[in-house]
Amino acid sequence: MTFGFDSAVACVVDALDRLHTTARSHKRVMVLEVMGRYAGWIALHGGLAGGADIILIPEIPFDYEVINEVIRQREAEGATTSMVVVAEGAKPKNGDYFTKKNVDRIGERALGGAAEQVAKAIAEATGKETRSVVLGHLQRGGNPTSLDRILGVRFGVAAVDLVRAGKFGHMVSYQNYLVGDVPMVEAISKLKQVQPDSQLVVTCREIGINFGDR
Repeated sequence: MTFGFDSAVACVVDALDRLHTTARSHKRVMVLEVMGRYAGWIALHGGLAGGADIILIPEIPFDYEVINEVIRQREAEGATTSMVVVAEGAKPKNGDYFTKKNVDRIGERALGGAAEQVAKAIAEATGKETRSVVLGHLQRGGNPTSLDRILGVRFGVAAVDLVRAGKFGHMVSYQNYLVGDVPMVEAISKLKQVQPDSQLVVTCREIGINFGDR
């Protein structure tokens, strides 16, 4: 975990809180797209904290029909609104990532359009009025949370301590609520993604949140 994550999640939660109001007023399905590229951490944490009914993340490919059935079932049970959080890197089973264009200015795939496509599919299959919202750069700015302010200070102090100790080639890390350090090579050797069977995913499933896979 790094500083900025908690602030980004807080932005997602605030957006969901606001979208719940308009969703209830108009009996709509709201699909919120959040950043994260190929990792679903922001969608997972933000969706759980913000009361999402469906969370779509890159690590768990989704099935459109599963999503549609969840919304139909909720409607049958009297829930006239549904909240869907979709990570920008989420993708359907046997499908590819949603992109606006093949590459951006630094050669990476320009992800985008997931919420729009998911909302369109839901509306066509269920007949529910559905709207999509993309948070985009709103997640990158604003005032940081108290956790991120404190974490930034702790990271700064720890980084100076590494320099004093001549411990180069290492980066500050935050694990299990403790600030430490790890070799740079180890930190960037692989993308840290959500494990589909992780405790947090299991917690979400146990309270009825669907991941579009079953």
